[in-house]
Amino acid sequence: MTTTMTLAELAAASAHAIRHLERHGLDYCCGGKQPFDEACRAKNLNPDSVLAEIENSTPAPAGETDWQAAPMRDLARHIIATHHEYLKLEMPALAKRLDKVVSVHGPKDQEMWDRLVVVYGGLRSELELHLHKEEIILFPFIEQYGAAELAGRPAPPVPFGSIANPIAVMEREHTEAGGALAEIRSLTTDFTLPEYACATVRALYSGLQALEADLHIHLENNILFPRAIAFEQR
Repeated sequence: MTTTMTLAELAAASAHAIRHLERHGLDYCCGGKQPFDEACRAKNLNPDSVLAEIENSTPAPAGETDWQAAPMRDLARHIIATHHEYLKLEMPALAKRLDKVVSVHGPKDQEMWDRLVVVYGGLRSELELHLHKEEIILFPFIEQYGAAELAGRPAPPVPFGSIANPIAVMEREHTEAGGALAEIRSLTTDFTLPEYACATVRALYSGLQALEADLHIHLENNILFPRAIAFEQR
């Protein structure tokens, strides 16, 4: 590992590096193309010190899947079964919590709650469509690429010219979702509970923070998508 790697490359190469990047607020998902050293300096961090911290930390637990080495087909199925299903269940539940909180506490911070409703509603709508497009259009072809890779065959033809074309669309939508999540964090002052927080407010903030922390954007942007493009280009 070197300080000239991008945040995405560092996160993909070292699974246990992720918790350190998160602790320092370094965005390896939507901002993953930024060089690690530049990202550190932008936050007044010493790149060498942070890298040494990562290298000297405890590796990921034994038995944790190395998605860089696992078949593409397995990673695609893991993302759908684990992360997509989580989002499909959690997003409607969060919407209900938000509606309940606004109905009770809305007047206490009207501007913030009104904006949060708009931002979360837009994020949910975009993500639901995004997941559908990935599952119906992109991932079936990535699974075909995975099968070809295991069989030692070249990448099969795709109807959109190159697998990189739909991937570029998905990555752009990831960036937009990241922007919405960043605004949610800002609106909630880094998920700091207000004085009037009841159990539902606590559950809402906890759920929104968990939504932000979901790692499937990292798995797609930094591992699955680059592997699919590299296989096509062989």
